Amino acid sequence: MEIWINPACSKCRSAISLLDAEGADYTVRRYLEDVPSAEEIREVLTRLGLEPWDITRTQEAAAKELGLKDWPRDEASRDRWITALAEHPKLIQRPIITADDGTAVVGRTDEAVRDALSR
Repeated sequence: MEIWINPACSKCRSAISLLDAEGADYTVRRYLEDVPSAEEIREVLTRLGLEPWDITRTQEAAAKELGLKDWPRDEASRDRWITALAEHPKLIQRPIITADDGTAVVGRTDEAVRDALSR
């Protein structure tokens, strides 16, 4: 199990605390320092069953500068979104937990973190 975190994020700290309390075996990835490649983002999206716009923090300054709210949300634009996430990792929703069964969850709630633990 791996968890992508920003240490400054309270939701990330909460997820780590819950994983620790449950005795989970996991690896921390500080994704702002160890930036995921476009291919890694594609893989995580497949595991999540989501599209790149589903995990994009559209209220971030970089999102506003890029005008993401106006970008099409369709298959033809998918690579453009993934490139933006790879080039601006702060736009990636957090924390993302990759479960042992090959799936993943966005662990913003205790329920989502527990869901990852049960997989």
